[in-house]
Amino acid sequence: GHIKNSPNSPRGPIQISKLNATSYIPKIGYKELSDGPIHITLDPRALEQELPPPDEKETMLPGEQNNEALETRLYWRRFAVLAVFSLYSLVNAFQWIQYSIITNIFMDYYNVSSIAIDWLSVVYMVAYVPLIFPATWLLDKKGLRMTALLGAGLNSLGAWVKCASVGPGLFWVTMTAQIICSVAQVFILGLPSRIASVWFGPREVSTACATAVLGNQLGVAIGFLLPPVLVPNTADDKDLMGHNISIMFYGTAGVSTLLFLLTIFVIKDRPPLPPSKAQAVLSTGPAEDYSYKKSIINLFKNKPFILLLISYGIMTGSFYSVSTLLNQMIITHYPGEELNTGRIGLTLVVAGMFGSILCGIWLDRTKTYKLTTLIVYVLSFIGMVVFTFTLNLENLLVIFFTAGVLGFFMTGYLPIGFEFGVEITYPESEGTSSGLLNAFAQVFGIIFTLIQGQLTTDYGPLSGNMFLCAWILLGIVLTALIKSDLKRHGVNVSNINKGQAVPTELPSEKASSDVKLESSSLPHETSI
Repeated sequence: GHIKNSPNSPRGPIQISKLNATSYIPKIGYKELSDGPIHITLDPRALEQELPPPDEKETMLPGEQNNEALETRLYWRRFAVLAVFSLYSLVNAFQWIQYSIITNIFMDYYNVSSIAIDWLSVVYMVAYVPLIFPATWLLDKKGLRMTALLGAGLNSLGAWVKCASVGPGLFWVTMTAQIICSVAQVFILGLPSRIASVWFGPREVSTACATAVLGNQLGVAIGFLLPPVLVPNTADDKDLMGHNISIMFYGTAGVSTLLFLLTIFVIKDRPPLPPSKAQAVLSTGPAEDYSYKKSIINLFKNKPFILLLISYGIMTGSFYSVSTLLNQMIITHYPGEELNTGRIGLTLVVAGMFGSILCGIWLDRTKTYKLTTLIVYVLSFIGMVVFTFTLNLENLLVIFFTAGVLGFFMTGYLPIGFEFGVEITYPESEGTSSGLLNAFAQVFGIIFTLIQGQLTTDYGPLSGNMFLCAWILLGIVLTALIKSDLKRHGVNVSNINKGQAVPTELPSEKASSDVKLESSSLPHETSI
């Protein structure tokens, strides 16, 4: 039937006619009503009030119920936190690549094979895989500050141990030092997205993440540039070679110690007030509800994230492999060009730094994560193919150009993968998702470096590079299959319209939804 205002009296009864159905009475339940008219006295002013919105708390994230009370603020300290982290990440990356870029010199000094020198790079990847789970657990349980202190402290310790490894028979000491630095890396690589999310606002989070990743890339760039300059190939004078190596090691130790002290004074877990709505929602949730094990399970149940894990691992593993084996690739075609090999590596990484920043700014403005990821992936594949087939043209200028193009896209992909992972896994911990991405990158890096290194030794650089091209092509296919669901962005831009009435059905038969209110005092017809 219908409910209508009585036309005779503004305060008269409202008549419900032709009602012979089951009605719901609070605290009583459903009850059959007899035939005949029913008179209900109702003040028409009550009809003028809008129906309250339904209780949406069941569908909200923890803390979203108090959305009006969420306060956000940006602090200048965020730039100091980002700068200190980026710098000690830089030193750690420098220590990773400082051996590989002058492989032939360290082979001669320590009298070991190229595979042994390759393992000074591969150990970074091997150490990361088993340690990533305790490291991300520590980040989630103890916070950003404790994790940063461990990373910076171990980085400094490893640098000082290297100072004791200067001697032709002390290769095992330098390997021990490199293992310590590789453990430090576990507490470094997963932090860019955490620092960006916890300290930076929604319009700058991707740029901040790209800047944090840039610090690591800059370390690789300096690792390509400085070692060939500081340790020239003096094969006839081992004492001079050892002296040059010690200068490099002591300089690294001094800088890393200074950065450890700055970490103590600068880096905090989080600002007093969150920088974004997404962080405010998470920070008001009860801490006891968080389960690290459940978070890991949720991530592995997330199919888009699994696809991203594999595709990110392929791309980043390829970058690790190319960086590690660059000296062997270039020296094969250009003997005696150790210095230019370092400059080519510098070109590759510096171009990638520009790619990282530009991609971060682009993501902050457009939020087109999947499209950007796919385009960068395709262009990285093209760059790798061009680099592969121009390597033997006996023209170093061409190599500089193709390495720059390859680096711009391949290295520029790194922060995109981090931020895309955070978006599709929100509200899971950024440290956990980033840690898993890095773990897969290390696994692929180990596999690619060892296989490509063997192919390069046995058949030449062309075979090794073609091996990488095939895998990057597979990564393009996997990236295209990722479903883009930007959950964090959705929370940041959400706007709850609290004055809107959402139609709901009573727990009765569908026929009951035919009852309508028709009154001149109602602005529109509302279903019950």
